[in-house]
Order: sequence, then structure tokens, then C-alpha cells
Amino acid sequence: MHRPISRPRSGFTLVELLVVILIMTILLTLGAAGFRNAGGKGVSTALPSTEAVFDEARSIAVGKGTRSRVLIDVNDPSSEGNYLRRMVVAYEETDDNGEPIQDSWKLAGKAYVFPPKTYFSRQFSKANHKAKSGDLDEMTLSGVATLYAGNYLYYEFNSEGICTTGLSGTSGDYNAPSFVIGNGARGIGQEEPRTTSDGRRDFGGFVIWRNGATSVFRNPNQIIGGESPSTF
Repeated sequence: MHRPISRPRSGFTLVELLVVILIMTILLTLGAAGFRNAGGKGVSTALPSTEAVFDEARSIAVGKGTRSRVLIDVNDPSSEGNYLRRMVVAYEETDDNGEPIQDSWKLAGKAYVFPPKTYFSRQFSKANHKAKSGDLDEMTLSGVATLYAGNYLYYEFNSEGICTTGLSGTSGDYNAPSFVIGNGARGIGQEEPRTTSDGRRDFGGFVIWRNGATSVFRNPNQIIGGESPSTF
């Protein structure tokens, strides 16, 4: 008795083709969503590192009994790698008696640079976050290696570890300043970075309390309110 010869199928059925197309569509959709949200990863990656920079600055101020500052590079807009992307800690040097040498600053260590396409926001980082007012002070760093010399915005801690950026010079009240970064891009010839199409969602940051502790924002509305920013 002869057994029927089984022959391999020559192709896919219509149902199988439809299933394959459906799977490909789902994968492409997930991939596109991943690309849209890729920018925010730089912000979420940078936030823990920048909080650590503030912790370092406060510890140095208390440990050395002098002022320290967290510096944000605003020196040269043509420098893609540093402008609004580089942070460094500096402290005021002291003399042999342990007294601060006025405005003589020394770098505490290596700089921290934000991930690609991540920038410090001058627009939303304020000396008084609650009132959304008060620009950060600016200083010129000199007497250091040429690589680091130039202009910086800064947050300051005193020898007691208090963030003096939020202190009112007249009343002594404290208004927590904010530190905000966002995802953006700089086109050819552009000095200031601009946000992406989904830029409003790609901002993150924290406020700095009197004792140097930080509280991360959990919602973009806490940072930029109802605005739809186009620049930093």
C-alpha cells in the first residue's frame, strides 16, 4: 500500500501573511514611539548626576569652611560641547589662617557635561522658582586653566551649607531656586538651543532648598506651567 507523498507548501496562506503584517506594524509603531521619547532619556539621565554635583558643592563648602558654587557654562555660544551643557564646582580659596580669599576661586574637580542634546534652561531656571522670577547671578572665572576660564551662571552655598542663591538680601527670607534642563537642538548658525517638537515634555529639574536638599519635579507643569517653550 502506497503512502501519500507529503509535499512542502509552496507559500504562506492569506491568514499567515496578515499576521506577519500585523506584527510588523506593531513593531514599527513601538519603534517610532521610542524615537519620539529618546530625547527625554538625556534629561532623566542627567538629573541624578546634577543633583550629585550640588551635593558635592555643599559638602565642599561645609568641609572647607568657605563658599562654593555650582557653575553652568555660558561663555561661548559657538562651543557646542560646553555652552549650557558643562557644569563644574568651584570654591573660594582660604589663606593660612583659614580665612576666605575674596573672589579667588579654585576648581574642585572635573567638569560634568550633559548628555547629547541636553541643555541648561536659562529661561526656566530661576532664583525664585515659586514666583518664577529672578535671573541667576553670573561670574567670570579666572586664574584657572584656559579650558575652564570664562563666564558662568552659578548657584552658591555658604560655609554652613545654606544655598544663598535663594536668600533675600533684605528680609533674610528663603525662596527656593530652580535648576531646569531640557532636550533640544542647535541648528547651523543658531546660538541658543531650541526645543524639539515634543519639547514641552522633555524638560526636567529640581528646586534647591535652604539646607541644600533637592526635590525633583514630577510634572512639566511644575517647571514651565502652561507654556509651550520654543527656546531655552
